[in-house]
Amino acid sequence: MDDTPRQDKPQDKRHARLRRDNWRMFGKLSVIVAAMGAFGYALVPMYETICDALGINVLSVSERVTTAGLSGSRERKQSTQVDYSRKVTVEFDANSRGPWDFKPAQRSVEVHPGELTTVMYEFRNVQDRTMAAQAIPSYAPMQAMPHFNKLECFCFNEYVLKPGERKAWPVVFYIDPKLPKDVTTITLSYTFFEVSGKVAPKSAAVAVPEKVL
Repeated sequence: MDDTPRQDKPQDKRHARLRRDNWRMFGKLSVIVAAMGAFGYALVPMYETICDALGINVLSVSERVTTAGLSGSRERKQSTQVDYSRKVTVEFDANSRGPWDFKPAQRSVEVHPGELTTVMYEFRNVQDRTMAAQAIPSYAPMQAMPHFNKLECFCFNEYVLKPGERKAWPVVFYIDPKLPKDVTTITLSYTFFEVSGKVAPKSAAVAVPEKVL
């Protein structure tokens, strides 16, 4: 009987090495897929946390108003004491991300903390096509954001606006009396932008060939 140890053929070695490489690659791809899934899952709360910190999140806690939430806000407002011992200047700003007119009806007001106030914003679609748009609010200084309570605001919704259509929207708000004493001016700024993909652009007119006599 031949006791000489059997030597693997070069082809068998290549196959074994290829199988090992394939398993390593499979393991690496599995780790990448799992990491991408975890990142995608964590992206939404990360986005909300960053936007809340910067004061630009339209879906922040103060903006998530339903009918029940609005009623609750009004009840809280009725129980809020107006602080007549001081005034806060609220400035209004408007930024347009497109060819339309957007501005506040007044640039600033002086209010007492706890006092219910209404201001108007004006909008006009100067384009020759229908558009869908929404406004995002931001605040300065940022520490004023949790103390700025909006009971009614056009920024809660998206709007479809026809060519040349005009709108006047109210913003109903009050400043929480717990606003730090050193904050005497708050700037409320809105950026109005078009929501892409909601309304198709106006199609070009199709030329009709003249009838041949």
